[in-house]
Amino acid sequence: MKKPFAIFLLGAALLAGCGTADRPATTSQSPPRSPGPPAAGTVAWRPCTDLTGPDGKALPPTSGFECGTVQVPLDHDEPGGKKIGLALIRVRATGDRLGSLVFNFGGPGASGVDTLALAARAFASLGTRYDLVSFDPRGVGRSAGVTCGGQVEKLLEAESAAGGDRPAREFAAACAKDSGEVLPHVGTVSAAKDLDLLRAALGDPELNYFGMSYGTHLGAVYATLHPRGVGRFVLDGAYDPTVTFEERAVTQATGFARSFEAFARSCVAQGCDLGADPAAVERTVDDLLERLKERPIEVGDRELTHALAQLAVITPLYAKSTWPLLERAVAAAVKGDGKELLALADSYTGRRPDGTYTTMMTSLQAVSCADTDERPTAADTARINERIRKIFPILAADSTAAGPCAHWPVPGDDAAKHIDATGSAPIVVIGGKGDPATPYPWATALTKQLRTGVLVTYEGEGHGAYLSGDACVLRTVDAYLLKGETPAAGASCPA
Repeated sequence: MKKPFAIFLLGAALLAGCGTADRPATTSQSPPRSPGPPAAGTVAWRPCTDLTGPDGKALPPTSGFECGTVQVPLDHDEPGGKKIGLALIRVRATGDRLGSLVFNFGGPGASGVDTLALAARAFASLGTRYDLVSFDPRGVGRSAGVTCGGQVEKLLEAESAAGGDRPAREFAAACAKDSGEVLPHVGTVSAAKDLDLLRAALGDPELNYFGMSYGTHLGAVYATLHPRGVGRFVLDGAYDPTVTFEERAVTQATGFARSFEAFARSCVAQGCDLGADPAAVERTVDDLLERLKERPIEVGDRELTHALAQLAVITPLYAKSTWPLLERAVAAAVKGDGKELLALADSYTGRRPDGTYTTMMTSLQAVSCADTDERPTAADTARINERIRKIFPILAADSTAAGPCAHWPVPGDDAAKHIDATGSAPIVVIGGKGDPATPYPWATALTKQLRTGVLVTYEGEGHGAYLSGDACVLRTVDAYLLKGETPAAGASCPA
């Protein structure tokens, strides 16, 4: 199963959180400044020893990946105080090296170390000129990851109508107990400051960066704090940080509703096991989810619950290539076999075969609560869920409890919502017309906020354009990152 590389959590469903670019063209703007001869950097690279391949088996230290650590202040206001280590991974450039290209694949909460180990081949063209580098941001995975006592199930239990506020309170308390020291410092502003220390440690005078989904937000905050430090920047699957919690939930529900409709039409056109027409396909999924509220499907010693099935249905909608997984998994669940839907849900939540979890969900919660002072109440949750139910019932939750941020042990702030990269080199922003998780209007909004943004429109389906494999997107991005050819204003790539 192809797991989405870039994930941005749905709003109220879990939280209470043709064109001119058939070939690259340059504008009248100057191309990005050349990184210049790269310095050696200060990272002590070594063979990686704790990576796993797509089959879940450990990769040998000779697999071509190198790992390292950069020490950063836990609190950037106290640079001489306690330090935490940021875990890094690198694949060396195969040709004439320009410098490093740093990736953030999304989340917030995705491990860049693990993801690059799985996805490096997808960026082989960029690896001819760049060292491909990624990292676990603060609060994630190997970088002082937020753990919360392994209580990921509490987040899902919070969607239960009978649960009330108890699961969310217990989850927040577990986070405070396990990770209380790091929780006040996991916001995107702190992570963006880390990026500049990482740039320096890599020996690059400017940061060359590829951000996807939440990674676009991290990149935008970096460009706001360090506009003169921006090298060649690509922000793919852009997020608009100015939207409120409610606006994000409703916009994403609309995006996923549209993607589900496209899936259903495609399924019917090819002979669909879920129904003879798109409306019938949606009824099949709705009926399954309703039954699961009362009668979860046993899968070994586990259960496919309503909340897990919701995640499972949403996961394949991130990419058109995974739509067949949705058809097959739902068809099996209708017949009483929930194994495939449960596997899809596990891929979203980061559940490992041994029953433990990565920090994906816990880190996501921590960063999301840190980056806003919004604390949705039970009344807010109920109102939002009713709006979602009218747009896309599959995503609606029955819970009317306040979300985890309402009980979060540390306050959040809005500092990461203010974006202005005036003075930076051009920043390429890619927005997909068929992107369900970071809808196209967010890309247009972020481009304007940056002031130096250049928008490229992708007319196709899926969350994130580069990993769709679209030839036009690949040519456009590669020409920019490898040659400094900034796309023309209004550039687009047809589906």
